[in-house]
Amino acid sequence: MARFFGFAEHHTNLKTELLAGATTFLTMAYILLVNPFLLGKEAGMDFGAVFVATAISAGIGSLLMGLLANYPIALAPGLGLSAYFTYTVVGGMGVDWRTALGAVFISGIIFLIMTVTKLRELLINSIPIGLKHAVSAGIGLFISFVGLKNAEVVVANEATFIGLNPVLMQPGILLTCFGLILTLFLMIRKVKGAVFFGMLGTAVAGLAIGEVTLPSALWSAPPSMAPTFLQMDIIGALDMGLFAIIFAFLFVDLFDTAGTLVAVSNQAGLLKNNKLPRAGRALTADSVATISGAALGTSTVTSYIESTAGVATGGRTGMTSVSTALLFFLSIFFFPLVESFASVSAITSPALIIVGVLMCSSLKEIEWKDLSEAAPAFLTVLMMILAFSIATGIAIGFILYPLAKIFAGKARQVHPVLYILAVLFILRFVFMGSI
Repeated sequence: MARFFGFAEHHTNLKTELLAGATTFLTMAYILLVNPFLLGKEAGMDFGAVFVATAISAGIGSLLMGLLANYPIALAPGLGLSAYFTYTVVGGMGVDWRTALGAVFISGIIFLIMTVTKLRELLINSIPIGLKHAVSAGIGLFISFVGLKNAEVVVANEATFIGLNPVLMQPGILLTCFGLILTLFLMIRKVKGAVFFGMLGTAVAGLAIGEVTLPSALWSAPPSMAPTFLQMDIIGALDMGLFAIIFAFLFVDLFDTAGTLVAVSNQAGLLKNNKLPRAGRALTADSVATISGAALGTSTVTSYIESTAGVATGGRTGMTSVSTALLFFLSIFFFPLVESFASVSAITSPALIIVGVLMCSSLKEIEWKDLSEAAPAFLTVLMMILAFSIATGIAIGFILYPLAKIFAGKARQVHPVLYILAVLFILRFVFMGSI
């Protein structure tokens, strides 16, 4: 084992790697509650099946990353893409969840083909850095808005479209505020697994005031995956009207993964001459995880920036990811806890809001003084929230960016691929309406 993972070369040992893997798991464990809530409670899928699919797909992805690429990077269904799957594709567009899973499956296949044929570099290099950061920040704001909406902190308002709930002194809202403050305190104090422990603390407080039901047991046999296993509708997802959906799944996963790989590898000191060794293997692990996740019954699986917590603990090899994977596999036996806690939006909403805060840090990377960069980025972020659609925000940004650069006399700075994508998105709006 030590020879396979290269413990001596990376100045680590089994004990350190196991501790790092457990640390990474704790920072990511919130997805075991939030993802089944989004896809199960909100998108109409079977809650138990989604929980098992979430845990197993996270385990498969992390295991592949550890064994194939030997990187201390864990994977799980991405929260932003789960929200997109639920509120934009299924809820907003009325697409059946089986067809949405088909779109996720296809995006994973395309990702794998791009990895094998090296096309991923072409797409990554064609997208300007400002739009990449705008998409990340926009998804963060979208997720936070979903958290506030689910907790009923903000509600519909006839005069202003949306407003603060006029009756804030409700147990559920107060519990949400408590969870948010608790999680924020833990994060500021740099407690590892702050989001996860914040959810547990909120659950305990909810039990005390009667807002949360005590689980019938701590563990049990895992629920059946039959309701979601191999239920993706691939033929339905191939409809031209779903081009924007597939592209959004692919685009966000591609840049989430690329950004996470660079960030975590840089922190761990794994970059060589500013390049990432075995990058192809890492991207292969990510794409295969997405394909298997869709087959199991969950949205896009992607690399998690929370892996930096494990690296900070000393994780340097794939053994960190393998140990995280094992903990995800074991978690399927703790379904009674998840079923009891995830059904209460006051427990999951603070996690959504806090994750949104973290993702919005990308806004600082945008060139705000250059209007040809700032305007497309700003409208990308704004339209994700106002249109309640991540895909619409991406489309607006990709259409406006080439135009802004043409107006600025910088048309040659725009990659030809971006012009093609802009035309495709315009045609999508013209012939098929909103996304």
